[in-house]
Amino acid sequence: MNILMISSTFPYPPSRGGTEIRTFNLLKYLQQRHEVTLITQRHPGVSDAEVEELQNWVSQLIIFPLPPEPDRKAGIAGMLSKVGRFANSVIKATPPNVLYRYSLAVQAWVDACVKAGKCDVITCEHSVNEIYVRPEFRTSVRTVVDVHSSIYGWIRNHLEMGASQNALRDRLYLSLLLARYEKRYTAKFSNIVVTTEDDQQQFLQLCPDAQIQVVANGVDLNLFPYRSVDPGGQKLIFVGAMDAIHNIEAAQFFALEVFPVLQQRYPDATFRIVGAQPTPKILKLGERPGIIVTGSVPSIVEYLHQATVCVVPLRTGYGIKNKTLEAMAAGTPIVGSDRGLEGLAVDGADVPLRALRANQVQEYVEAISRLFENARLREELSQNARSLIEQKYTWERAGELYEQVLLGRLD
Repeated sequence: MNILMISSTFPYPPSRGGTEIRTFNLLKYLQQRHEVTLITQRHPGVSDAEVEELQNWVSQLIIFPLPPEPDRKAGIAGMLSKVGRFANSVIKATPPNVLYRYSLAVQAWVDACVKAGKCDVITCEHSVNEIYVRPEFRTSVRTVVDVHSSIYGWIRNHLEMGASQNALRDRLYLSLLLARYEKRYTAKFSNIVVTTEDDQQQFLQLCPDAQIQVVANGVDLNLFPYRSVDPGGQKLIFVGAMDAIHNIEAAQFFALEVFPVLQQRYPDATFRIVGAQPTPKILKLGERPGIIVTGSVPSIVEYLHQATVCVVPLRTGYGIKNKTLEAMAAGTPIVGSDRGLEGLAVDGADVPLRALRANQVQEYVEAISRLFENARLREELSQNARSLIEQKYTWERAGELYEQVLLGRLD
């Protein structure tokens, strides 16, 4: 096939965030068997070397500049600007982050490509790119949107957990905009791809007749080899981009509410917060006894191998979590929340125990204590989790399923 992949997020290096990781690994798989043209937008943080490297993984790379974010003016002018953007979003039934990224030049290039019959299928990596797909495209090409996660579900979850940065704004978006938006844009596509069954059910409520397939994330097993030894000790780790709201909230919850209770039992316990771009809130946590904030590190897997337990204390955010899959691949025993373990069969009847579940402070304390004190349990979780990743959550498997969707074989 000739595949046109649209991603306003520049997907290289595949370590900046979840969108980059998923997009790059899917295109890497598809490029082995098909001609992939990637049209993307470059932000100031992208180097020339990264552009050159990405060119090695696609048949054709088309790059446009990413428009600057709206000017955040102060005072009355800023307030009027915000109101104007909100009104425009409601009228167009499209979120502001989709509108500000929109490029007429990208649209013209996509339109010309479809008109000339140069592609067999268009795939939008992340729902923010749906804006470039016109409803009439379905008559001439197959159109697929790889949603990554429901915006409606994401915002609703943040509001329910009290983690929204602007609750009033998000309540207005939820009631006036987002349900209409997801219902409208999904109707344009031949197929919708999501990462978990929760998201699949979310979209089926909006579009009962839609073709919705689940293609989970994966792990590169070469980058995340299985640990050679259990390090023992009382070393905890949390991994993620430390400028993301859901990771900031999770790190603060664990560091301020859970870890002090654990330290009463285990005075020598340590908690490493590993990830790029730590915000001032995260850096401040590093001032507390036993907590280390590393910032960006050369090899996340080395830090995972050194940890006794990996915690995934997320309380917000939809979709399957790369951080969870990678820790499981590395063999680091996991204690995670329902959000952190979303989409994964890790416990319950007829399921080998692959992680311990915790949502409240005392649940975390008890689960982590069990693992600190029981090497056999650590080994059980480690081996079972790695086996699950090898069987179901490699990028090879994800790529195979995604390819079948693009070929129209999973309708």
